[in-house]
Amino acid sequence: MNFRRGQSKETLEINLIPLIDVLLVIIIFLMLTTTYSRFSGLEINLPTSDGTPSETQNNEINVTVTASGDILVNRNALASREPGALVEALRRAAPEGGAVPLVVINGDAKANFQSVFDVMQAAQKAGLPNVSFASQSKN
Repeated sequence: MNFRRGQSKETLEINLIPLIDVLLVIIIFLMLTTTYSRFSGLEINLPTSDGTPSETQNNEINVTVTASGDILVNRNALASREPGALVEALRRAAPEGGAVPLVVINGDAKANFQSVFDVMQAAQKAGLPNVSFASQSKN
């Protein structure tokens, strides 16, 4: 019922321009007040495997890196931690002639990454390009 004759109702509308202005100010405020921090390292989990363990082959050289940084080649501790001593130990452990052996690195979960990297470089310098890492089963 329209009791006001001759007067029509005005259509209501929402003015969006002030709303957009307010939202832009809020976005700018959030961008200026947000702090972006950079982390120097990433937390990683060591790999585990579900596969069946492979049997030890005759042409494998087992290199163990302990948490304290000690290196053992085929369960024999090295007298020195220098890279040259490790290269010599790997050359002595490799069989003369035949197939190129596989170097299996058993790294402790808390071992220094640099120690593992030194073993990889020593294997390359000793002429042993086949390097593998031992993994722990999920059990």
